[in-house]
Amino acid sequence: MGQMIRSGNEEWVRVEDTSAIGVARRVAVALAGVFGFGEHDRERVAIAVSEAASNLVKHAVEGMMLIRPHPQTAAAVEVLALDKGPGIADLSRALHDGYSTAGTLGIGLGGITRMASTHDVYSVPGRGTVVSMCFTAGDRPPPVSRVSGLSRPIGEESVCGDAFACFDTAEAAVAMVCDGLGHGELAADASRRAVRAFREHGDLPPVPLLERLHHALIASRGAAVAVVRLERASGLVRFAGLGNISGWIVHPEGRQGLISLPGIAGQYSRTLREYQYTAPPHSVIVLHSDGLSERWDIAAFPGLTGRSPAVVAATLLREAGTRRDDACVLALKVAS
Repeated sequence: MGQMIRSGNEEWVRVEDTSAIGVARRVAVALAGVFGFGEHDRERVAIAVSEAASNLVKHAVEGMMLIRPHPQTAAAVEVLALDKGPGIADLSRALHDGYSTAGTLGIGLGGITRMASTHDVYSVPGRGTVVSMCFTAGDRPPPVSRVSGLSRPIGEESVCGDAFACFDTAEAAVAMVCDGLGHGELAADASRRAVRAFREHGDLPPVPLLERLHHALIASRGAAVAVVRLERASGLVRFAGLGNISGWIVHPEGRQGLISLPGIAGQYSRTLREYQYTAPPHSVIVLHSDGLSERWDIAAFPGLTGRSPAVVAATLLREAGTRRDDACVLALKVAS
């Protein structure tokens, strides 16, 4: 199997006043230090994160930053800044250094993206902006991601009961989203068990894999779990779910729902079943827990399916996520 991609060690920072700028900078620089970044590379991280956080304070509504090890490698820092602010009317112009227009997140955006090893920016006027940055040390190339996800704990909880994991190879990608019942440490324990079992059995077809996850969760409080396998050459999507994990094949014109059966992994289930679909080229497979409402409309976000998986996931979390529950969303690109 290919490289394991999973959630974990994520630090969310709510950016509402100037004190949050220093918090975000310290978290990002400390993580860069753990990965052995030299002084020059840590300074790049510090400047870019400080500027992005400053923009959120000045112009955003409900600004948040996620700072974490890149899910695909333990040698890169990934930073996502998301908000429900005014958005950017002319994104290409805003990406030039020095561009500034009152009421947008344009201040310093060109410099932010120039300092990052790789970046992606998505903005819709009136709805908000998502900025994704990845930092690597020296000349190390940044990872190329075809799948990514985000998990966010309820309220002020320090652990999240939702988690994602994925194996991605040239031939196929296999992904899982798990929603441990409730929230807090016991829910997080259920999801960690599911991730460990997925790591061991992720090469299995969806139903046998879901059976292994069900068995691994028997000693826990249980969870809703869904797994999807994408055969890259044919676009065949094989899906099996137990509980209220939502699955979608998303394309610019709309979305197709994936069928998940009632039950709780680790407690009780009906006879498991695999459902098969065909994903159109350039579509995105999205899985999310019920910490996101199902009422999001892809038509409100023109061009989103063409953005990076991290930006797709962050935009949907910002748009549909609720503070009343843990939340997790995963985006898997069918073709580039």
